[in-house]
Amino acid sequence: MQVMKWSVIALAVAAGTTQMAVASSQSESKGFVEDSSFNIFNRALYHNRDYKNIDDSRTSEEFGLGIRLLLESGFTQGTVGVGVDAHSLSSIKLDTGRGRVGIGQFSVDSDGRAEDTQSEVGGAIKFRVSDTVLKHGNQFVASPVFSTDDSRILPEVATGTLLTSNEIEGLELTAGRFTALSGQRPTSRDSQGLTSADIIGASYSFTDNFSGAIHASDVEDNFKKQYVNLNYNLSLAEDQSLNFDFNAYRTTDTGNNPAEIDNKIWSLAAAYTLGAHTLTLAHQRSSGDTAYAYGVDGLGTIWLANSVQISDYDRKDERSWQARYDLDMTTYGVPGLSFMTRYVYGDNIDTGLGEEGKEHEFNFETKYVIQEGAAKDLSFRIRNAIYRANSAQNASYDTPDMNDFRLIVEYPLEVL
Repeated sequence: MQVMKWSVIALAVAAGTTQMAVASSQSESKGFVEDSSFNIFNRALYHNRDYKNIDDSRTSEEFGLGIRLLLESGFTQGTVGVGVDAHSLSSIKLDTGRGRVGIGQFSVDSDGRAEDTQSEVGGAIKFRVSDTVLKHGNQFVASPVFSTDDSRILPEVATGTLLTSNEIEGLELTAGRFTALSGQRPTSRDSQGLTSADIIGASYSFTDNFSGAIHASDVEDNFKKQYVNLNYNLSLAEDQSLNFDFNAYRTTDTGNNPAEIDNKIWSLAAAYTLGAHTLTLAHQRSSGDTAYAYGVDGLGTIWLANSVQISDYDRKDERSWQARYDLDMTTYGVPGLSFMTRYVYGDNIDTGLGEEGKEHEFNFETKYVIQEGAAKDLSFRIRNAIYRANSAQNASYDTPDMNDFRLIVEYPLEVL
């Protein structure tokens, strides 16, 4: 934690040489109602998993609709602005069955059947002074050490307090404490079993092309975690650029976790963009006495290059490599259409069975977003993954081979 303290101070001192903003966000507030927004976000998700090498080999299949109502008020005028945020999350089962449920979209009743509907409501109060906001209540969080996941019909929701300060241009400071985390199947306020999580972080843009971040967390009865990031973008020509992105975590046990967590994991990705084409190469490496640990601090808390559709490539002692290709069809006269494909290979996994674990995965994704008209921003996305591992990896980490297919339709509506 001493390193964390020094880094935050160093960033603040460096940022002190930058130009302060002329007017703060609060001084430009138009009012509680005038700055309000109300959005409806609709997501239909069809998810199919075909398991290949387990005793009860079967296909899991779930199809549902998620509807999110998101109301964000503005802040009252004055030195201290006050506002509220509120949300309603609802999911509707469109199709699945007792033998096909189990991918994580729906809660399951005592008969093993998916619930027809689920709902959750929540809200938060917020205060703003200058460019600093304090929010308390139910909220969506995107921190490298505490991040609510949004990979199913509905997102996770955290309950707690978060302070975000942007007083110095280019520098963002965050601190928070969360005491509950509702999963993506909203049936209870704290389905993840979180006691408390304290987080602190700082991110700073040194230049337009170079930024860094450092974050830390203490999750009670589980682990302590530190995270660092460096990102550099190099312009080579008018339509060419090279980006480097480094991410690293250090996770240690708090002394109360029977798993005795001890892990270091890092990833480095290099992406070369030429017009509509982007080629990315990445390497990721895990070390320590255990695999990387996350989940109780949010299923999105793994900001690493090789965390992909099925595997995170974060097992004990695992090394992994990725090759990825992206194509933006805007250059070819089809704005809104994009393609992505990648291959990730991991080995050197300590399975505890005396045999090295290995895994690999192929992903393909295509997405189209309607650009104009009544259906503007309506998007269609297909995600497909083929995951395979050797027997030691399958047995040790309970990760069966599978083919994973997802069709995602999203339609955001801006009411206010």
